[in-house]
Amino acid sequence: MRFAVISATLFAALTAAVAFGAGTAAAADPVSQPDRIGLHLNHEETAALGDGPVPALITMVVPLNRIGAGLESDTEIYRDENGGVHASLREVIMEAASHPDGTVTLYLNAPGTKDGRTLDIYQSWN
Repeated sequence: MRFAVISATLFAALTAAVAFGAGTAAAADPVSQPDRIGLHLNHEETAALGDGPVPALITMVVPLNRIGAGLESDTEIYRDENGGVHASLREVIMEAASHPDGTVTLYLNAPGTKDGRTLDIYQSWN
């Protein structure tokens, strides 16, 4: 129950932040899986998220070692030999936003799943 309340609150806050940052026409698409909920952002929403305060606010609450990143194969972000991503949340978002069709999907993971990660972000572009 605690996860449901916390995740619903974070989900609502993130949705509001994206809508506020991208303008009144913004409508992030909610996505869900059995062990996590999330938002898929279009290109404009991705750019607005990267330009705003939300990435910094998230990393004030969620430590970087609890954030996972699914990077595109042609990313310029450095990954070490163990697959560790060496970039801030904002850098992951802004790299996607720098592509004309770049988007991100953010997931809030259920506790005890996804190797202990709290948040996952996936880049997408063609």
